Amino acid sequence: MSWSLAPRPSSGQALPPPLRERVMSQHFYVHPENPQARLISQAVQIIQNGGVIVYPTDSGYALGCQMGDKGALERICRIRRIDPNHDFTLVCRDLSEISTYAKVDNTAFRLIKNNTPGPYTFIFKATKEVPRRLMNEKKKTIGIRVPDNKIAQALLEALGEPLLSTTLILPESDMAEFDPEEIFDKLGKQLDLVVNGGYLGEQPTTVVDFSDDEPVLRRRGAGDPTPFE
Repeated sequence: MSWSLAPRPSSGQALPPPLRERVMSQHFYVHPENPQARLISQAVQIIQNGGVIVYPTDSGYALGCQMGDKGALERICRIRRIDPNHDFTLVCRDLSEISTYAKVDNTAFRLIKNNTPGPYTFIFKATKEVPRRLMNEKKKTIGIRVPDNKIAQALLEALGEPLLSTTLILPESDMAEFDPEEIFDKLGKQLDLVVNGGYLGEQPTTVVDFSDDEPVLRRRGAGDPTPFE
């Protein structure tokens, strides 16, 4: 595979309901071990300009946009056909960024410190830094994670804030999308950018809920659940 910028038009049809067609969705081939700074910078510009992207994580591909962008969030909801009250995740660079957006006590901090970065989603009570529309409406919680993926980390470092994200699971499927070429063909007209980091696994994150006194394992996934049981 040639790791270079390679925009191309979509050959597939957009999923209904129809969305506003973009001028041209872009498709960046980014090296999974040595992400090209030029492409990362261009991807961040797209995000900051209100774009919706697909990017690789350590548990499949995810949809992402800027945290405070209501319009981009609505586009993500239409792509996945999910309610705006869906439990979204803030994908963070590191532990210090987590503490800005989540209320993390000492016990939880030690546990997540020993298991990040990695394929886990942690649910915490949200701080006031989290926009209300991103919280769980009843519990006032937010999903937080730190991915073990060099492309994702490069994007987060260049962006300087978390990405609002949700796993890319299409309406007709129960599994996360793992083939970036197929993603581009299916969704090219609904996205601003596909960041292609190669084929990925389909197994979702392990989900641990820290919103009450004791951690509760909500889903077994790619991350080892043993430390949280």
